[in-house]
Amino acid sequence: MSHGAETALVDSATFFARARERLKFDVPPALTDPAIAPVSGDHDTDRMLRIIAEERPVRPAAVLIPVVAREEPTVLLTLRSAHLNDHAGQIAFPGGKIDATDKSPLDAALREAEEEIGLSRAFVEPVGYLDIYGTTFGYRILPTVARVRPGFDLHINPAEVDDAFEVPLSFLMDPGNHQLHSREFRGAMRSYYAMPFAERYIWGATAGILRRLYERIVLA
Repeated sequence: MSHGAETALVDSATFFARARERLKFDVPPALTDPAIAPVSGDHDTDRMLRIIAEERPVRPAAVLIPVVAREEPTVLLTLRSAHLNDHAGQIAFPGGKIDATDKSPLDAALREAEEEIGLSRAFVEPVGYLDIYGTTFGYRILPTVARVRPGFDLHINPAEVDDAFEVPLSFLMDPGNHQLHSREFRGAMRSYYAMPFAERYIWGATAGILRRLYERIVLA
């Protein structure tokens, strides 16, 4: 598939039709089972995730990938507050750890989106779960892809988020904007993605999840 053909697929109708066809709401066992390490497809990253699975307790988490169904669709992202203990000042999806009171990872993602940025569930149409994304902190993140109807009002919670903003889906789903970086982990190199957008530096788990979204939905 040519570069132009890939990016041409990112219109609202095609994207959401493919997402509904390819994504389900089956919760992967690896979300909570420490004996099953998440798989990224990158050999060195998978090695890292196996090491983490043996050393750290599993920390199940859920995030919402809010795709706003504008004429040119966008993805709604947050800038985490600078005073947070984990991932302070980083760009993220709305989300967090799954609480015992959450009925499902989907429920956790919707709750967190309401708490962090005031995104009302009335505007959110969940589509399905993406693949689990494992991190070096032991988090196992299950993202929910959702169609968000325009017209919502946001109310930022300054205790958790400094800002919320939208990035064109076409930019994030263009592989030409997916920079592949690497760093050492226990004597082996592991790769990670970065997707700089204007003054915003999208990297780490957020960029990695966006890359998974591209691979599952945009690629034929």
